[in-house]
Amino acid sequence: MKTQLDHSSGNLTLDDIARLAGVSRTTVSRVVNEHPSVRRDVRQRVLDIIEEHHFHPNAAARTLAMQRSWTIGLILPHSVSTFFTDPYYPNLLMGIAKACNLYNYTLALFLVSTKEDEVNVFPRVGRKGFLDGAIVQSGHHGDQGAIGRMVDKKMPLVVVGRPFRSDNVTYVDIDNIKAAKSAVTHLYKTGCRRIATITGPIDSTVGIDRLEGYRQAIKENNGQVNESLIAEGNFTETGGYLAMQKLLPFKPDGVFAASDVMASGAMKAVEDANLHIPEDVSFIGFDDLPSASYGSIQLSTVRQNVTELGLKSVESLIEQIEDESIKPRQIILDTELVIKQSCRPLKELHKSE
Repeated sequence: MKTQLDHSSGNLTLDDIARLAGVSRTTVSRVVNEHPSVRRDVRQRVLDIIEEHHFHPNAAARTLAMQRSWTIGLILPHSVSTFFTDPYYPNLLMGIAKACNLYNYTLALFLVSTKEDEVNVFPRVGRKGFLDGAIVQSGHHGDQGAIGRMVDKKMPLVVVGRPFRSDNVTYVDIDNIKAAKSAVTHLYKTGCRRIATITGPIDSTVGIDRLEGYRQAIKENNGQVNESLIAEGNFTETGGYLAMQKLLPFKPDGVFAASDVMASGAMKAVEDANLHIPEDVSFIGFDDLPSASYGSIQLSTVRQNVTELGLKSVESLIEQIEDESIKPRQIILDTELVIKQSCRPLKELHKSE
């Protein structure tokens, strides 16, 4: 329901008050609903505008708005099997937790790893008044059920990672195709001509999109994709090691791994084969997390701000909580290619090229 303010000549929306006060609509909503997470000077400025124009909050709308638990749920479906081992998730959780603290929300965490968990968790999560909204980490086919349940409950929802069906939900992500393409193109510019990739799971949108970026880069630079140079991984170090062992017989001179964790495992496999990095094989990973290295070799990688993903997810969810009229949208954050020791420098191009 869209909260409004009454005026003798008509209704003034929160957007009108926001423009007059020079603040966001969300800030005005928090002032109207007496939410504590507003700076004193900002709160007073909004109240001054309200008093100056003799406006008063619509009582019914305000009563509805205050029926809140001030609790946000983070739902990690069964596909998130590496929550406690992959550094991506602690960084995401850090961003979400910081944003909840900033906006005075309580964070409730739900790990849904089995069918029994689904039976027990989702009825509770969807109970009216239990949560104000939910964030779902997604990207796998199996996660659509969790997303669908939240949509059916008409609960404010934000998905982290592009879901397979994205027309009916707001999601926060990066442009995985573009980011992967830039990484593979850089390998080509260093002189690599047999560029391999270790993908994420192919039943995930992140695995599909980063593989598509690889394919596009190869086609634009080489003209033909060698399927023997594609190995599926599972975002674990062991998965990266095993995938690299499958690739080694095909003599890749460059590898784009869809995560830093897999890249670390792949680099170990290369050194175990008595090859040198980057002289024999160059590497680029994905994430730029603190573990983005193998031994003394610093890993070149695609930097995405995972903590920012968490922060933006919470902010977008709060906007939905406070304004039901907001339509589903895509929030795409920037990435950056960071070149370190695991790539040959650009000056070492093949002399024949």
